[in-house]
Amino acid sequence: MTFEAVAWVCFGTDFMNNQWSWRIPAILQALPSVVQIVGIYWVPESPRYLIANDRLDEALTILAKYHANGDAENPTVKFEYREIRDTIRMERVAKEHSSYLDFFRSPGNRYRLMILISLGIFSQWSGNAIISNYTNILYDNAGITNSTAKLGLSAGSSMVSLIVSITFALMVDKFGRRPIFLTSTGGMFGTFIFWTLTCALYEEYGSPGANHAMIFFIWVFNVAYAIAWSGLLIGYAVEILPYQLRAKGLMILNIAIQSALTLNNYANPVALKFFEGETWKLYLIYTCWIFLELCFVFFKYVETKGPTLEELVKVIDGPDANVAQLDIQQIEKEDQMNASRDSETAEGVNTVDHSVENNGTQRT
Repeated sequence: MTFEAVAWVCFGTDFMNNQWSWRIPAILQALPSVVQIVGIYWVPESPRYLIANDRLDEALTILAKYHANGDAENPTVKFEYREIRDTIRMERVAKEHSSYLDFFRSPGNRYRLMILISLGIFSQWSGNAIISNYTNILYDNAGITNSTAKLGLSAGSSMVSLIVSITFALMVDKFGRRPIFLTSTGGMFGTFIFWTLTCALYEEYGSPGANHAMIFFIWVFNVAYAIAWSGLLIGYAVEILPYQLRAKGLMILNIAIQSALTLNNYANPVALKFFEGETWKLYLIYTCWIFLELCFVFFKYVETKGPTLEELVKVIDGPDANVAQLDIQQIEKEDQMNASRDSETAEGVNTVDHSVENNGTQRT
């Protein structure tokens, strides 16, 4: 959303013929950070963190508030609470403290490490860095040199990408993670094929209309990328990680992203200069790379739709994973038994009270 806002602000300030045309966008980029700093005080604490720090009542209150409109007696809330509590206890028994070395100590954790690194690399090495950082050059190569037209095209593309990203983020539980990742990566692969072809036609033969097709495929690529890699990147990483390794796993993901970005910043300018006049050859390299990404996603990315975060550990580690074995129907039966027992106890107390009252009346 911030990128979208900045794109339109830049489009508007382009009409200003002074230094504020670039100062205003630069200053406005600080606003989201201010909103985050202020808004963090209204963000609820994670129930898993609260349970891990023995703040059980607070955790139950948060689960009840967001999953059952405040009803702490709701069976689903009780199930989630007990599953989180018991799983964290089991993880503590298995290992009191976690470390980054844990990612190398079991097949499941090595698999998680591989997925995290792939998420970081694929999110930055899919050609999106070329489009986002060198849009000006891409438009020049397509024959569009007017700065206002470039800014308008970029702003429009970012708006469409925002809508697509939010739409698929809201529908992820309907379609599942794997289908969305495959659709997104497959869409990027197909787009790069046609982008490379149209670019080659324009650069090698000056084919009329090929330059406009190049712009069209830039928009299509941004849509394909936004389907999964904008909205699912962090969410999928969180889902495949157990509680004890979740924070460390996100740090590894961030390191992978920043490393890929750093290499992009140095390699892409050199590549664009090297392939100047024949940039379709660079796009062909990206096309082959995205095909490898598609194969990796198809064979390695597991589906995480359905189970709770605790139960997702079984998807990777198998049925013997350290996860509390609970059944919501069992919890409902226990609640019914406890309610019946409490009712019998209350009836017994009432009977005793009546007996005491009768004895007192007879004596009087």
